[in-house]
Amino acid sequence: MTTTFEKLRAGDAIDGPPFAVSRESIRLFCDASLDYNPLHLDDEYMKGSFGKTNFGGIIMHGMNNFGLISRMITDWAYPAGAIHRRLETRWVKPVRPGDTIQPTGIIKAKQVTEKSRWVMIDVVVKNQTGEKVATGEALVEFPRDLFCQ
Repeated sequence: MTTTFEKLRAGDAIDGPPFAVSRESIRLFCDASLDYNPLHLDDEYMKGSFGKTNFGGIIMHGMNNFGLISRMITDWAYPAGAIHRRLETRWVKPVRPGDTIQPTGIIKAKQVTEKSRWVMIDVVVKNQTGEKVATGEALVEFPRDLFCQ
């Protein structure tokens, strides 16, 4: 559904598509990002202690959450002529093969400036049990109509 800046309200929700995490999807992300950290590829390496944690097996690259959130925001904003301008995320919990994760967003605020119109969105990615695996904040710009200036 295409939206307009004027129709948006604080508390409006944005849903992204679910994503089934597999060893193959993790490997493909490693190939795309050129990040071959053993965290994402080597179960033997991950059986030991990793810093202060023990994951017990490979985990999904945290930037994959970033990509899912970006897809959700872009799929929502682009049809309205809006532009995804900023995204800050924090990884909260590891994601493993077999998990299904889904990003969502809640509009936090709107702001109109002289040059543009802005929407702040709280974003979260949850796993299949509803646990948060990533949180963050996105900023979307709804440019002013150039013909009205």
